[in-house]
Amino acid sequence: MQYQEEIIALIPHRPPFLWVDKIVSCTDDLILTEKHIPDNLEVLKGHYPGNPIMPGVLLCEAVFQSAALLMAKMKVTGFSDRQIPVLTRISSAKFKRVVLPGDTAHIEVKLLESVSTACYFKGVLKVEGKTAITVEFACKMVSSEP
Repeated sequence: MQYQEEIIALIPHRPPFLWVDKIVSCTDDLILTEKHIPDNLEVLKGHYPGNPIMPGVLLCEAVFQSAALLMAKMKVTGFSDRQIPVLTRISSAKFKRVVLPGDTAHIEVKLLESVSTACYFKGVLKVEGKTAITVEFACKMVSSEP
């Protein structure tokens, strides 16, 4: 996918665990991304056979990866080849509707606060203009070396 080159240059996530297809726009404190849910996605074979829905935890991961992209674009303190963004807190998560194969998730992540290497965010994932997930969470930069 043509957009993945930019994404791969910014964050350490790689296929098959890369859950953002495209950066739509980005400002200092807001990023808009997209993830298309393909009909043939392997995980959908088991969640649930005959009635597949996209797992909420993977949709949250798409939101978290969008935040990592925003952190990279912001050049958050500590963001380098030897530092990786990790999730440190989920304050709230609400699942309001299912996301189905063939849907395109539109993700909006807003930076609420940045303190040293920690960032606090609110994310919203929508399909066809309807909110599917809202999540408030924090990420920080940690060493990728043992």
